[in-house]
Amino acid sequence: MNPRIDRLLVRVREFETEAHGLFAPYEASASRVVILDQTYKQLGSLNVRQDDLMRQALRCVENELYRAAHVMAWAAFMDFLEEKLESDGLVKLKNLRPNWKGKDMAEMREYVTERALLETTQPLGLCTKNEMKALISLLDRRNECAHPSKYFPQLNETLGYISELLQRLKLLIPKPL
Repeated sequence: MNPRIDRLLVRVREFETEAHGLFAPYEASASRVVILDQTYKQLGSLNVRQDDLMRQALRCVENELYRAAHVMAWAAFMDFLEEKLESDGLVKLKNLRPNWKGKDMAEMREYVTERALLETTQPLGLCTKNEMKALISLLDRRNECAHPSKYFPQLNETLGYISELLQRLKLLIPKPL
């Protein structure tokens, strides 16, 4: 490659990074999504599917599809949580809820609501009672976006929602089941 072009590309990337840093604090700035994406990259424990779902949520934000962004970000979170709950072959979950149907999480998903799964996080030691309630609140907000309602989140609400989910993931990642 041409060394002059390489140096120019480096300077362009540096300029872009600095510009995003300057514009990110402003409410309507698309640079806020870039800053969130940098935060998201700190989570290395997501699998390929979860990573893709979270990136889709960020692309929804970039395209001002805020309700869809809530839904996609929540899907990434639930995929992570279901994987965590299944990490021991569903032994602890089945001991806690022996009447739940399903031999694996895919089958269990047909019979058990997301809310019911969230309610197991406290007794399984993944969350405190307050953290579990916060997760249920995030689910309720996702439901407002996924179903007909008069709730139309804007950029700030959506970035806050995704940021909170990322923080909740960060807390859950190191916790063993």
